[in-house]
Amino acid sequence: MYERGARRWLTLALFLGPSLLGLALFLVGPIVASLVLAFTSWDLLTPPSWVGTRNFVRLADDPEFWTALRHTLQFLAGYIPLVMTAGLLVAVALNGRIVGRAFFRAVYFLPVVASWVAVALVWKWLLNPAFGLVNFLLAQVGVAGPAWLFDPSWAMFSVVLTSVWKDTGFVMVVLLAGLQGIPREYYEASSIDGAGPAQQLRYVTVPLLMPALFFALSISLINSFQVFDQVFVMTGGGPAGATTVLVERIVRQAFSFSRMGYAAAMSWVLFVFIFVVTIAFSRLQRRFA
Repeated sequence: MYERGARRWLTLALFLGPSLLGLALFLVGPIVASLVLAFTSWDLLTPPSWVGTRNFVRLADDPEFWTALRHTLQFLAGYIPLVMTAGLLVAVALNGRIVGRAFFRAVYFLPVVASWVAVALVWKWLLNPAFGLVNFLLAQVGVAGPAWLFDPSWAMFSVVLTSVWKDTGFVMVVLLAGLQGIPREYYEASSIDGAGPAQQLRYVTVPLLMPALFFALSISLINSFQVFDQVFVMTGGGPAGATTVLVERIVRQAFSFSRMGYAAAMSWVLFVFIFVVTIAFSRLQRRFA
């Protein structure tokens, strides 16, 4: 028999109270505090002073902010198509009956659970222009490798390449789950009608995989806007500011220049970008998926 009245609410409070308290202290509280902080000036040494919308007005006229936003969008434009395509192709390949399928699935997913710091340090060594493995292999076929992380023209591509290598396994797992939910009868019927692997991928797999594709794309987009670890470890925003991104600017404003209010304002602008993108993809998913 179900408990009713005050006793039922007391039981719920006892079980949910610790979790709700932790949620309020470590999630909701800091979010509200950062919103208030965005309207103040605070250097960590003196008490915050209220400045109203001055941080946001300053942000609109800050060329470094717009440069960081442009670089973030450049990263997004390079990363999203590559990681989605690579994840889809790997998922389709590992969904078939191949020898060692479980082993290859684990190998492709292994970079996802690896530390970004460790991955970035490994790729920083691989892309070293003097003694890195990538340029060494290119030299074996007569190709002079670029300076990669030290060349403003190649630095962002290097960060994109590293990010795609690490995150392909995540997209693969999401799409692999979607592929396993597609009945085999669709492929059998299409093969009877004369469809080859390419036609099955285009007309059977991709349309039926739309929910999983939209989910993977939404998560990848959100992660793209928050790119930081690989940039901080591999380039530090250089060379010559070629890889400065929004989160890297936020961290520097807060902890290098002690402009906590300005950094909070920048964080909320980034939140608005992510929120708008998430809502847009939610609407697109309801329409096409």
